[in-house]
Amino acid sequence: MPLLGPLSLKGRALRLLSGREHSRAELERKLAAHEEEPGQLARVLDELQARDFINEQRVVDSVVHRRSAKLGALRIRQELQSKGLDADKVSDALAKLKSSELARAREVWARKFEALPADAAARGKQARFLAARGFDGEVVRRVLSGSEPDEGL
Repeated sequence: MPLLGPLSLKGRALRLLSGREHSRAELERKLAAHEEEPGQLARVLDELQARDFINEQRVVDSVVHRRSAKLGALRIRQELQSKGLDADKVSDALAKLKSSELARAREVWARKFEALPADAAARGKQARFLAARGFDGEVVRRVLSGSEPDEGL
């Protein structure tokens, strides 16, 4: 099999997109070093976006789907924002996540801990664990207080 030359900019972009969804901003960051002439990267990305290879809504949906079982809305927001996605799309996705935030926090907590904290040190450890995963203070408080699942948030 003959060796192929270096990958074109479009080839590199398609290779990245074949692994997972990427936002335009992510692709710009990752491919900028491979641009040979000014404007080349923008043209390639415009073409891929026109053909729907780059789609912000799919990126949002993908991140939410992959991460919501392990992370709270605060961490998911941070991840979506780091991808340079539209603020309205990020807000919409997070609004949908809010309804399940307490239940998801309980599941994450239950996978790690066997019982509610017995003392202040254990409470602090469990609270830090949940906070580090992006659950807000009110959700953490409710999980650690053992409030009933059917109480509204």
